[in-house]
Amino acid sequence: MRCTRLLILVLLLSFALWLLPDYAQARELKEIRHQGSLRIAVKDNIRPLGFRDGKGQLQGLEIDLARRLAEDLLQKPHSLQLQPVNNRDRLAWVLENQVDIAIARVTATPGRSRLVNFSIPYYLDSTVLITKSPSLQRLVDLKSRKIAVLRGSSTVDRVNYFIPNAEIVGVNSYQQAYQKLEQNQVDAFAADGSILTGWTQLYPGYRLLPIRLSTEPLAVVIPKGLQHDQLRQEINQAIARYLETGWLKERIEYWGLLPSQLQIPISESTTKDR
Repeated sequence: MRCTRLLILVLLLSFALWLLPDYAQARELKEIRHQGSLRIAVKDNIRPLGFRDGKGQLQGLEIDLARRLAEDLLQKPHSLQLQPVNNRDRLAWVLENQVDIAIARVTATPGRSRLVNFSIPYYLDSTVLITKSPSLQRLVDLKSRKIAVLRGSSTVDRVNYFIPNAEIVGVNSYQQAYQKLEQNQVDAFAADGSILTGWTQLYPGYRLLPIRLSTEPLAVVIPKGLQHDQLRQEINQAIARYLETGWLKERIEYWGLLPSQLQIPISESTTKDR
């Protein structure tokens, strides 16, 4: 009786696995090419990396990169499926194989590298400060000033280190920080430059201070596994080529982002392929 039940359980499990949709298995590059479409998780609410314009169309640096990668990897101009995701789903969608890769403002960190692979960086983000006060120009000007920082973020430690005499004001969201700035309850807000750049584009009265408190590499998220190594290598070679030809630099400037001092990794140099 026990053997019969075990056999039935195995058969049911096998049938359930057979019914799973195609995305239950992470696609290798050869399968992506065979099916003729690349699925990429992106952001649609972070200007100027990934956002919707007045017509509802996806635009931004990461959208440009997604389109260029799809075209270069598959040699097809309309072979791309963009899937907007929330921050909490950026890695999950890759881990659950609902997308092939993610280009969604993901910082490459050692902790995340245990779950997924990363490409070489396509942009170096930074912790910066935004203000509407013309008297603030340098770090020394922020002495004893009130600086808003997201509660629980690593930015708290950076502000404490670089501006130890500043008064930190914790906020729960970017919107709350904006309200405090508008009501003159704080003098500046410290956060990610890629996001605050969008603020300066939406709210012309604000400006970024020419000071960087950190550097965080933004990279493409790729599934782990040797079967995905060709995908990772070709993405790396493509990004290295975009750096070498100046295409990435031009796109970064076009979207008004802070300059990114990226160097082409020797191991990914495209000169060896010529």
